[in-house]
Amino acid sequence: MAERGLRERKKADTRSALADATLRLAADRGWEQVTVEAITDAAGVSYRTFFNHFSAKEEALLLPGGDDQPRLSARLRDQPADIAVLDAVRAALHDELADLETDPGALRNRMTVVLGNPSLLPRLVEMGATDERELAQAIAERTGQDVEADLHPALLAAVLSATVRVVLGRWHLQDGATPLTTLADEALRALAGGLPAPPPAG
Repeated sequence: MAERGLRERKKADTRSALADATLRLAADRGWEQVTVEAITDAAGVSYRTFFNHFSAKEEALLLPGGDDQPRLSARLRDQPADIAVLDAVRAALHDELADLETDPGALRNRMTVVLGNPSLLPRLVEMGATDERELAQAIAERTGQDVEADLHPALLAAVLSATVRVVLGRWHLQDGATPLTTLADEALRALAGGLPAPPPAG
């Protein structure tokens, strides 16, 4: 068990070094100038080692935790079964956003790179669609619904996906002045209130 734990820690350390190098190079050189060779040189590992952890440089940037990175769907499944679905979703979302904000500098840099490089959009869309389907399935399991036949799971998953995108965008524009969880709570309250019209200008 100790040997296995050591291997897992070493794997996590290598993956983190690769993800950190990817982000650093992207911020310094520009995304299009980043190659897997440059990433592995900066991280001090072999070219082949990179592909033991990530399928491509895009994954190293957008999913730095690799396959072990918790997804919102998994966080939702970890919530107590006896709480209401919206309360469970809020708690899961808080966990997700709090993790993202543990290194605000890295998050700001990652978002700057992503927002400045439209070539990353296809991978973002693909990842977002996968995450949304998994989240809808987790919601359906919690509510006893059929993810294919019932509207609620897919609709709630789509709303939450949009909420995360808007919250991250606002956080980035504000340079991290307001915690992500606070912005998320504001967004969820607005949604729960039926998106009331804003007050008249002036």
